[in-house]
Amino acid sequence: MQINGAKQQRGHVLLIAGDSATRRRTVQVLPSKNLAALSMVPVSALLGSNVPSDTTYLDGIHDQNALQVRLRTAAATPGPLLVYLSGRLTTDRRGQQLYLALSRTTASTARYTALPWEWLGTELRTRPQGLTTVVFDLAADKAAWPLLREYGTLPASTAAEVYGVVTPPGFAGDEGVSSYTRHWIEQLRHAPERPSNSRLHALTVASAALPPGALVLPGIREITAPGYAFGHPATDRPQGRTDGPAPQPVVPRPAHEPGGGRGTGPAPGTGTVVVPQTDAAPSTQPPPAQPVFVAQDPRPHIHALAQSGRHTEAAQMAQMWEQYILQTDGFDSPKATEWVEIRADLAKMSGNFLLATQLWVGAGRTRLVHQSPDAPEVLSAARSAHYCWTQLQDAARARECGPELISLLRALPSLDRRHLTVAQQRLEFLHDTPDGS
Repeated sequence: MQINGAKQQRGHVLLIAGDSATRRRTVQVLPSKNLAALSMVPVSALLGSNVPSDTTYLDGIHDQNALQVRLRTAAATPGPLLVYLSGRLTTDRRGQQLYLALSRTTASTARYTALPWEWLGTELRTRPQGLTTVVFDLAADKAAWPLLREYGTLPASTAAEVYGVVTPPGFAGDEGVSSYTRHWIEQLRHAPERPSNSRLHALTVASAALPPGALVLPGIREITAPGYAFGHPATDRPQGRTDGPAPQPVVPRPAHEPGGGRGTGPAPGTGTVVVPQTDAAPSTQPPPAQPVFVAQDPRPHIHALAQSGRHTEAAQMAQMWEQYILQTDGFDSPKATEWVEIRADLAKMSGNFLLATQLWVGAGRTRLVHQSPDAPEVLSAARSAHYCWTQLQDAARARECGPELISLLRALPSLDRRHLTVAQQRLEFLHDTPDGS
């Protein structure tokens, strides 16, 4: 947030940690650890401004009225304001309103013990344009996720810039700082100059290993619009500046495809897609007057990156394409499922068998909704999930994934029954195995 003018006004950073998000002892978001990591970042970097500022940490708060007072006080700040929220997104018993669960929130008490999400917009709506940023790193529970998918967004205020992610239920996160927040902080630390909020979010989404189906705001369609570009300082503009035409995104194309040929298949979907920079020579052409439409199938290039050991780049590119397909074709579309499977295969190639197992199980369940239990794609996903699960050496992580895998295997009567038998026997053994073995 850039503040122009002779008179600099005092700013504020409000960091809010809601309730932890866990499912079957599997951690999805630990808000306290996210806040602890953010406390190590200079306030000037968080705000994008060097004005004198105050910082408020709310960790373990359980009174919604006290939280509203703190939020109202922060909203009264005359200068730049950053509001960061992390935790579990839930609903009231009637399932009609979204809440940020606090430390004592239960399913029956959300209306009285959680922060109604609409309060955020209410308190921030009177602030001047260009001075307010809301960043969130949340996980939705089973009650909130259908409502969130129906909305397709998580608004905060028309007066605020809103960035963040919401993880769907059922995916394990890191038992430390969650992926989006960790990469957001890393981008702040490593950038020679503080990026604008939009570019900071775009870079974070490109590098964080988000689970399939995660709600990203702004989404890929917005990120890839003019003004959003990955790794291109020329497209960055100071926060709050609207003068002059927005620069057009440049789409780097692979220098070559495996086997010496270029991909000939259609790209998975249409539109402007900005992909991470590779070692291909930078374009010497000026930015086009209109957005560039990608004509090559990116999958051969992604596979080539993974084959050459550049697993992070391959995963980043695959995740960006998946997010784009989610925005254009929907969560349960065949193309979206194919990209989940591509990410699963990349995770297996990089040795991340936990993520590979989760992705393959998710792909199998999604296919099972639209295809018969004996469909080759369904059986292949189940077999791949079982293989990756057997490669997990961490007993605790294997125990976490086991029930979901076995549930999938049981739903496939035409699958070789030895898969289910072996999985059940291993899970029984794991329950008798100490953690870390």
